[in-house]
Amino acid sequence: MPNFHIFAHLKNNMSEEKSLNFIEEIIESDISTGKYDGRVLTRFPPEPNGYLHIGHAKSICLNFGLALKYNGATNLRFDDTNPLTEDTEYVESIKNDVKWLGFTWQNELYTSDYFEQLYQFAISLIKQNLAYVDDSTADEIAQHKGTPTIPGRETPYRNRSVSENLTLFEAMRNGQYADGEKVLRAKIDLQNPNMHLRDPLIYRIKHATHHRTGNTWCIYPMYDFAHGQSDAIEKITHSVCTLEFTTHRPLYDFFIQKLNLFPSQQYEFARLNMSYTVMSKRKLMQLVNDGLVNNWDDPRMPTISGLRRRGFTPASIRNFCERIGIAKRENVIDFSLLEFFIREDLNKTAWRRMAVLDPLKMIITNFPEGKTELLESENNPEVEGGDGGRALPFTRELWIERDDFMEEPPKKFFRLGPDLMCRLKSAYIVRCDGSAKDANGVVTEIYCTYFPESKSGSDTSGLKAKGTMHWISAHHAQTAEIRLYDRLFTAEQPDTSDQDFKTFINPQSLVVIKNAYIEPDLANAAAQLVEHPDRRYQFIRKGYFCLDKDASPQHLIFNRTVTLKDGWTG
Repeated sequence: MPNFHIFAHLKNNMSEEKSLNFIEEIIESDISTGKYDGRVLTRFPPEPNGYLHIGHAKSICLNFGLALKYNGATNLRFDDTNPLTEDTEYVESIKNDVKWLGFTWQNELYTSDYFEQLYQFAISLIKQNLAYVDDSTADEIAQHKGTPTIPGRETPYRNRSVSENLTLFEAMRNGQYADGEKVLRAKIDLQNPNMHLRDPLIYRIKHATHHRTGNTWCIYPMYDFAHGQSDAIEKITHSVCTLEFTTHRPLYDFFIQKLNLFPSQQYEFARLNMSYTVMSKRKLMQLVNDGLVNNWDDPRMPTISGLRRRGFTPASIRNFCERIGIAKRENVIDFSLLEFFIREDLNKTAWRRMAVLDPLKMIITNFPEGKTELLESENNPEVEGGDGGRALPFTRELWIERDDFMEEPPKKFFRLGPDLMCRLKSAYIVRCDGSAKDANGVVTEIYCTYFPESKSGSDTSGLKAKGTMHWISAHHAQTAEIRLYDRLFTAEQPDTSDQDFKTFINPQSLVVIKNAYIEPDLANAAAQLVEHPDRRYQFIRKGYFCLDKDASPQHLIFNRTVTLKDGWTG
């Protein structure tokens, strides 16, 4: 059974010494015995038919991490064997994601680089009487393969002669047949309990333009045929796949053995499953095509590009992938663990700033009209030795959060209400003396007294205020659009229910505040983005934010990466 709640266990064991995972144990054993001459070469082989997601990040970190640990290298190989679904857009996005995560590949390769070699491998199997051309339809082939409890049976074409199969396969390559009219199948064992060994398809006809080879080919190898041979061609030492490929491994080994190729070996680990999201490329494509998200890089998506746009850092994702580890058992990781790592990272690096999302006017009645006092506030107090600071203009009229004032506050309300005192962050203690309302009874502004002797850093007033509020000078405030992102789904496992997974879309996954107020220092954020593309902000008491890629100096847009604390209730 999958483990759906391992966040607490992982979080509570952060300081434990990390032991070797089972793949590292295999590699260290291979190195000690001199297998592959002590060499380690891994590969990351995505199909360029969509954008990478957080599950792929785990595989990237594993493959590149193993190579780095053991002084090896990693190839980036695009499994481009289906021209109908693949595109250079996806190729470029994948390369950008791998680079952004902080990794460099040794060689950029494509399965299409090996199309001629793979074709010759297929001819070799035909000559060994280990492959044949089958004219059966897809439905007929499925019927003949049987079921896990019913053995397969031969189609009428299984015993064609070697010469006939060679002629037909060449004709397939030459475009003499329509899509689906013929396939090439391996001749293995129709009685085998492993369905993947019951004469699997190794070539099919697809008259479509390939993003790299154009119309040179109209036959394309199946994944199970191309995968192992590509590994062998590149002399990959440790081919790491997810658990669903465990039953494919005998086929991987069969082709390498019969073709007498370099003995690459496949090892399987548990894929990443995460709560409150989906990992299927097909389902992610549905979300995009149905307009339920804005694109592949929508900050609500679990894609690497979406997480990047939302404000996640490469370090937070690498640390997350390292912490969840490599295992042979499927489990579901709580989304909160990913949030834990981005909070941990941003708490150390994000600049502190103030933003008021639901503004209420505060008038300090005893502060002179027209006067501006510049106060000092730190950028990030968590940085050892400090991280500089910036000037905060303080004036008679301020913006505060509407929920920081209550006309009838409860007993433990430590912000503002009639006769209550509170400290303004990096400024003074103020006391609320009254408020004004509009015709509908809505409070429009509050009136306060400030105490000059209570200035932060040099307080001699003797006053005690239990709460601290953020604020912005009304005269100096800038406006910005704030996008508050949350989990895309309300269900922990939206894709395992009998209902359509899209019915669990969280209606509050995106809340847009068109005209929030931000402190004047943030007005330069768009200009600073060129010089500091990775800058993140903690909006005090509101969460961690980053500037959206569509922002401009004239229209600032900030995306909430994560709240300050885990307040999710489902």
